[in-house]
Amino acid sequence: MKHWIHAFRLRTLPLAMSSIITGSALAAFHSECRWPVFGLALLTAILLQVLSNLANDLGDHLHGTDNEVRVGPQRSVQSGAISTAAMKRAMWICGLLAFVSGVALVVVALGETATTIVFLLIGLLAIGAAVKYTFGSNPYGYAGFGDVSVLLFFGIVGVMGTFYLHTGSFVPATILPAIGIGLLSTAMLNLNNMRDIHGDAANGKRTLVVRMGTARAKRYHAALVLIGFASLVLFSATHFRTWWQYVFILSFVAMGRHLRFVMKNTEPRALDPHMKFLALTTLVTALLFSLGLVLAA
Repeated sequence: MKHWIHAFRLRTLPLAMSSIITGSALAAFHSECRWPVFGLALLTAILLQVLSNLANDLGDHLHGTDNEVRVGPQRSVQSGAISTAAMKRAMWICGLLAFVSGVALVVVALGETATTIVFLLIGLLAIGAAVKYTFGSNPYGYAGFGDVSVLLFFGIVGVMGTFYLHTGSFVPATILPAIGIGLLSTAMLNLNNMRDIHGDAANGKRTLVVRMGTARAKRYHAALVLIGFASLVLFSATHFRTWWQYVFILSFVAMGRHLRFVMKNTEPRALDPHMKFLALTTLVTALLFSLGLVLAA
């Protein structure tokens, strides 16, 4: 069982949770938060993240990216702890569970409407994106499009989609916190790719980090974090009700320490512990931002 828990990569789950929490808090701030919608959205997001992690484990193994010189933690299929066939079955099961959970979410939130069909299609796209990041022929992660996908699904779709499922409406200003959470999540992927830069380059995985080089990737990382926080600050300033809305800035103290480490780092392997730190700090930021919204509602 421990090998499956390792394959699930629990340290990435805070990112999936952050977008749902933020979208739900925005709904409470503008209108109402419906707990059944929140629960099903959270479950669906977690299942999609686990599916992506399983597909990544298998995909990188099949493409030869996971090998004996890989910098990060040894993967489950690469080590032989989980067979290729077993991982494929797990992907099918997780994908099916994500689909069932997603259908239940959309039906509970929207009922039987035309919009329901649109959200079901978005859900299928999310499942496809989770799988095709590194699995199958021509995975988009190997072409450097992973950052765009994370920003879209962990930010815009995750936050604004959750908000719509609660309220049945779009509020243009919610794009700011959606971008904020999306950019912080993208920073997590960038950190992962900075850790794996040498192995990825050697195996034809052309991530943005490989394309930019380490020096530019560090500046890009700082921009992701700083613009992400700035987006949250801007929303709070333009929708001010109480000073509690700025409590999330406390988490920037920890994020500042993280940025200083990344900018000074010269050893990719040393970045690995900071992945868990960044994921948890992003979740804390989302929780504090959401707390401010709920208190201001």
